[in-house]
Amino acid sequence: MERQHIIGLGAFVVLVGAVALASPHAARDSAQAAPVTSTAHLKLASLSISARHDVDYSALDERLKAMVARPSMVGLAVGVIENGRITFLAGYGETARGSGEAVTPATVFRWASCSKGVAATMVAKLAEQGKIDLNAPVVNYAPTLKLPNAGEYRATVTDLLSHRLGLYRNAYDNKLEEGQSPAVLRSQLGALSAVCQPGTCWDYQNVAFDASSEMVARSMGMSYPQAVQRTLFDPIGMRSASVTREGLEGAASWARPHSVGRRLLPVTDAYYKVPAAGGINSNIKDFALWMIAQAGGMADVLSPRLLATIHAPLVKTPTEQGRMRKFAERVHSPYYGLGWRSYDYVGHRIIGHRGGVAGYRSLILFDPEKKSGVVALWNSNTSQPGGLEFEVMDMIYHLPFRDWMELNKGPSAAVVAEGDDPQAAAQGSAG
Repeated sequence: MERQHIIGLGAFVVLVGAVALASPHAARDSAQAAPVTSTAHLKLASLSISARHDVDYSALDERLKAMVARPSMVGLAVGVIENGRITFLAGYGETARGSGEAVTPATVFRWASCSKGVAATMVAKLAEQGKIDLNAPVVNYAPTLKLPNAGEYRATVTDLLSHRLGLYRNAYDNKLEEGQSPAVLRSQLGALSAVCQPGTCWDYQNVAFDASSEMVARSMGMSYPQAVQRTLFDPIGMRSASVTREGLEGAASWARPHSVGRRLLPVTDAYYKVPAAGGINSNIKDFALWMIAQAGGMADVLSPRLLATIHAPLVKTPTEQGRMRKFAERVHSPYYGLGWRSYDYVGHRIIGHRGGVAGYRSLILFDPEKKSGVVALWNSNTSQPGGLEFEVMDMIYHLPFRDWMELNKGPSAAVVAEGDDPQAAAQGSAG
C-alpha cells in the first residue's frame, strides 16, 4: 500500500501512447477525423523540473505516502502544476485492494462531479460560436428539461450551469440511481414544487444539470462523448480521457472502486447516464493537462474570454463555507460560476471543484493568475485526502504549514463515514 510510482518523461510518454492505442476510444470515425494535438500542447504534457519554484516535492511525497497508508485508502494519484507546467505526477497504493497492481500516473479513475466543468466549458465554446445563447431560456436547447411552473421558459442556460433552477438539492438523484432514464426524469421535474424562482437561489443538481449534454449533442449533431472528445480532449492532448464506463474499464490500468472500509464495490453506471454531471474518466496526467488549459495555458483551445465567463463568481454559496469550516483560517467567499467553484484563499482567487461517486473521489484546485495548482484522484469513499489541495496551495503561497490532511491526528482520523460530505451521497455525484 505504500508503494509510490513517479514515471519519468520518456517512459511516461511511451506508456500513455500505448494505452491510447489500446483503448476503445482511441479509434476514430474516419468521417470525423480528430483534431491534431499541437506541438506546444505536447510539450505541456511533459514533466518540467525547471518550472518547480514553490512546492517542496520531497515533503509532499512523504505526506502522500503517509496518506495512502491510512486504513480508508486504497489508491491515490496526484498531479501538480507550477507556472503553467506539470511539475509532479505520482501514483500511490493499489488499483484494487490486495491486487498488487500499483497505481501509476497512467491509471485511470473517475472524475465524478469534476465533470461539470467540462460540460460548462463545452456550452461556453458553443456560445462563442454563436450556437447557444447563455442568456436564452433552457427550453430553446434542451426540450426534455421541465421545471416547476413552466420555469424552463424563464431559467436561462446560465441558470442551469450555475444550479439556479428553483429545484431542491440533488432532485431525483435517487431515481437515477435506481436505474430510471435521465431524459424521462428531466421531463418529470416539472411536477415538483419549486423552492424558489429560477435564478434566485442555489441548489446543487445532477439530473437537471445533464440537460447541458443534451444541449451540446443537439447543437453539434453528434453524441456528447464524441463532441467532448473532438472539441476538448483531442486538442488539449488528453489521450486517456473518456466519457463512458467502457472508457474506464477498457483502460490498461484502471482503479477499482472501494468503500471507506476498503471493500471492493461494483462500478455503477448511473452517473455515466448523466455524463455532463459525472461521466468523465482519465489518468492524473490528463487531469493535470485539463487544469493547465483551465488556468489559461491553452488559449487556442480555451480563450481568456471563455475562461472569464465560466469562472466568474455568479452566486454565493454560504453552505459551502460551513462545509469548509475546518479550513476557515484560509478559505473565504465561496461562489459558484458555470460548473466551477471559486474562493478567496488569503487574498488569492482560486478556482476548483470536487467530485464523488460510489468508490471514487476527485479534486481540482488552482490559481489562474499563478497558473499553479493541484489535482487528485482516489478510489475509496473517504474524504480525508480533501485537505491535500490546501497543503499544496500553502506551499505555493509560502504560508505556514497546517496539517490539513489531519495525518498527525492518528489513523482513526482517516476513517470517514460514507456520505459524510453533504454534497455527496454514498452513491451520488459530489460537488
